[in-house]
Amino acid sequence: FYLTNVRTVLFFRAVESQNEGQCSPVDSLWRRYSEFELLRNYLLVTFPHIVVPPLPEKRADFVWHKLSADNMDPDFVERRRIGLENFLLRVASHPVLCQDKIFYSFLTQEGGWKEMVNETGFQLKADSRLKALNATFRVKNPDKRFTELKHYSDELQSVISHLLRVRARVADRLYGVYKVHGNYGRVFSEWSAIEKEMGDGLQSAGHHMDVYAASIDDILEEEEHYADQLKEYLFYAEALRAVCRKHELMQYDLEMAAQDLTSKKQQCEELATGTVRTFSLKGMTSKLFGQETPEQREAKIKVLEEQIQEGEEQLKSKNLEGRDFVKSAWADIERFKEQKNHDLKEALISYAVMQISMCKKGIQVWTNAKECFSKM
Repeated sequence: FYLTNVRTVLFFRAVESQNEGQCSPVDSLWRRYSEFELLRNYLLVTFPHIVVPPLPEKRADFVWHKLSADNMDPDFVERRRIGLENFLLRVASHPVLCQDKIFYSFLTQEGGWKEMVNETGFQLKADSRLKALNATFRVKNPDKRFTELKHYSDELQSVISHLLRVRARVADRLYGVYKVHGNYGRVFSEWSAIEKEMGDGLQSAGHHMDVYAASIDDILEEEEHYADQLKEYLFYAEALRAVCRKHELMQYDLEMAAQDLTSKKQQCEELATGTVRTFSLKGMTSKLFGQETPEQREAKIKVLEEQIQEGEEQLKSKNLEGRDFVKSAWADIERFKEQKNHDLKEALISYAVMQISMCKKGIQVWTNAKECFSKM
């Protein structure tokens, strides 16, 4: 992917506050797809409360059978380039992401930005999939809003997937219908060769049919751009789930910290009163081998009291962190919803306008053919 100076200037306007005292940007630079992946992974870990824009697909999916699925196909490479440019525009227009220094260096530095990313240690902060999955199934008090959002993202992904499959099937049928019209052109041309009075009209009508049959290639190529807009929100569904998973993980950690604190308080109370409320291995050991001395008990109580104080501070900190996450995440989710509603509305309207235009062209072809027949 090639970043030209024009695009870089555009991004500078989004992050110009960071440009003071720094050198001018390079006129242009190259970026591999893997570098975009590295940037996005960094953003996901660094800003877990944000619905991070997705990257375009690396390999073509939901394609109709006449379209090349080769990831090196020039048309696909161009669409992916547009998708990568759109990703950068999404990040640059985000009120928080656009201020990130790593993103700034991605746009401005030919080399060295990868080292800056690795120095942040973001890989160590990334939550493991197993840990996130464990939190999903073991969290006891999930936030209803995030649970509903997670279900919505699953349904959105399912609906858009079905829509893209329907569109691919329609494209297959449409391609066949248009190409079959080329047979009209061939037949009219052959017919014109044996007719004197009707020859010119038939030949002209055949030409219109040939043009009509050939037009489907450009039409379906244009359709792919609308399909790519839908695919962006297909991939956005996973970005929504990432925010929900992070909240589940934070809620699970909070519940585990509260459970651990309750357990320590109970242990401290049992040692202080000399009563055991629940069955424990330590309780059985005490009965078998004798009670602890008062000094040992006091030492254990002191340790537990210190752990309880530390646990209460951690619990308070996790509660505060959780509230801040929910507030920030929900603000960004609302921003995303507005963006989604606007973008999908525009995409569907544009797609409908394109279909209307295509039908009008078909009507015009047959109108021209009718005029040719009338002149025979």
